[in-house]
Amino acid sequence: MSDDPTSSPAPVDRARSFGSVAEAYDRGRPAYPADAVAWLAGGEARVVLELGAGTGKLTRELVDQGHAVFATDPDEAMLAVLRERVPEVSAKVATAEEIPANDRSVDVVVVAQAFHWFDHEAALPEIARVLKPGGHVALVWNSRDERIPWVRRMGDILGRQDLDTSSSEHLVHSDLFGFMEEASFKHWQEIDRETILDMARSRSSFAVMDEEEQASHLAEVRAFYDDFGRGMDGMQIPYVTRCYRAVVVDRDDTGPAPEHEPSQEGPVVSDGTDTDMLLIDFR
Repeated sequence: MSDDPTSSPAPVDRARSFGSVAEAYDRGRPAYPADAVAWLAGGEARVVLELGAGTGKLTRELVDQGHAVFATDPDEAMLAVLRERVPEVSAKVATAEEIPANDRSVDVVVVAQAFHWFDHEAALPEIARVLKPGGHVALVWNSRDERIPWVRRMGDILGRQDLDTSSSEHLVHSDLFGFMEEASFKHWQEIDRETILDMARSRSSFAVMDEEEQASHLAEVRAFYDDFGRGMDGMQIPYVTRCYRAVVVDRDDTGPAPEHEPSQEGPVVSDGTDTDMLLIDFR
């Protein structure tokens, strides 16, 4: 099985298929380690825009580390779960190719487990547009550590899409961003006989299967767990969290001044009623 966005069905169909499995996604996908999140954000409290935020697996940790986070995702069903998990953030349906934020309005744009779905020719200029001078974009993927044989067998069943971080190379080849830094962090996810099924259900490849294919796939996953799991004690899956970040290239300051200058009060979040293209409005 594969979640590779280049495989059929069409990538846009696969990218928008997660809403039907939003609850399973939230239960089955691993969180992100705190030290990795601190590296992505760059330390001190920032204004962070999260693209493809999904059910808030990364959002929760960003908020807990003190950042002002504004979350977007193209799927309302995913955001519904995020709003339950992280009710204190502003969450809006939007795509990376048309970001609902003012020019130079955020310190960090972060993308977890989603950058490979973007139309990079459209998304990278949008990301550069909304970043403040000196701001950066940060990408992250959780990848199972398949150096361990039983984890490699799990990959044979679930697919290896999470191991592919090659879309990060779009940052390297873009003249909108500077040198790309990389870092990796290790952590574990505890799963049991039920949550391993949620992990399987959370794949876009699963969401587009017919009912018979889904039942067969879940049976294969359950048999794997029964062979390698530890019953009620569960199973610990080793992960490597692969992180990338790059600072936006400073743009020419000779153009017109921004319509709104930052105030000491910080960002004011739109409720979405004033304009469809406004998420953060510095007054």
